This record gives sequence, C-alpha cells and structure tokens, in this order.
Amino acid sequence: MQSVTFKGSFLKASTRPKEWFPHIAIAGRSNVGKSSLLNWLFRQNMAKVAKAPGKTRTLNFFLVNRNFYMVDLPGYGYAKVARHLRDQWGRELGAYLSTEERLAGVVALIDVRHGASVLDLELQSFLTAADLNRLVILTKGDKVGRSKRRQMQDSIQKQLELPVRPLVTSVTSGEGRREVLNAIESMAGLWKDRQQEMDHGTEEKERTR
Repeated sequence: MQSVTFKGSFLKASTRPKEWFPHIAIAGRSNVGKSSLLNWLFRQNMAKVAKAPGKTRTLNFFLVNRNFYMVDLPGYGYAKVARHLRDQWGRELGAYLSTEERLAGVVALIDVRHGASVLDLELQSFLTAADLNRLVILTKGDKVGRSKRRQMQDSIQKQLELPVRPLVTSVTSGEGRREVLNAIESMAGLWKDRQQEMDHGTEEKERTR
C-alpha cells in the first residue's frame, strides 16, 4: 500500500464518501483482531485498537492509493453493548451490505483458535445469498500449532463452502500480509472490470438506438 488516508467515520448512507471507488469491507466479531489487522496492513496506526471490544460503532473509511476504500465495519457479538445500539448497527450494517453499489467484497475475519461462531455463519449465509464476493481470513495464526491451523483451515473451508482454504494471518509474525493485500486488490480490480463492462454495454446501446 503506497498511501492510506482516513476519510472519516460514518453510519448513514447520506454521509458516506461520494467517490465512485470500490469498497472492501472488513467484518468480524468483536475482539477478533480487526483493528490490529488493518494497522498491520496499512503499516500505520490508523485504526483504533480498543482495550475493550465493541468500540467500533460506525463505518470507518480508509482511502487506499486513491484507488479503493477499505471500510472497517462495527464488530458484532459483544453482549455488553446496549441493545438499542446493537439494533441500530444491525440495521445500518444490513442496509450497507444490501444496497451499497460500490461494495466490491467483504473480508470476514475468524479467530483461528475458536473457529466460526453462529454469528460468523450468519454473516457468511447473508453474503452468499446477496452474491457478494467474500474472502475469509483466519487471524492470530501464531497462537496455535501448524496441525491445528491446517485442521481449522480444512474445517472452515468445508463448513463455509469456500472454493479455496482460508488464509491464515499473524500480526505478530507477519504471516499472510502479502497474500491478503493481493486478494483485496484483486477484489477491487474485479469490481472495476465489471463497471467498465457495464459502461461499455451502456455506450453500445446508446450507439445502436
């Protein structure tokens, strides 16, 4: 990543950045290591790492290389957050995932030590039903042995019906950073290719009228 700029924290669609850049959303349970992973990818301390989970309460937008947005979504599953806040996040998050035309894909983080929770499975079902491009990443790979990691990769690939085994990352050891960045850039590139195809199709229709 050549440049990363924090553009702001937003919740409602009317306040989000307007540029027609693809969005790569980052999702996961509270305490899965989402902010730490973003800072690791950015090589900058831009995403706030909270001592207590459940602190991300907005969609946080980071413009990468003036080419695409990485969007840090509110963590889910933290019981101590007030019910009315959880409900509000759920509505806004669902609306974002369902209606944002610039959403190129969702990077879903799962703690390799614990595997997929019920909420993780619900998110994956939602993404599959919405036909959204998804990338599953197992975090905290340094916390378990290689045998456990391979077992978890195989299990989650089968459980989530993924075409390939999920990537394993470790902020501590640096494992997986390049692979994650390549996958994210590929997601953004595919979205741009589709947009060009749509624009080309529209131009062709205009010419043949």
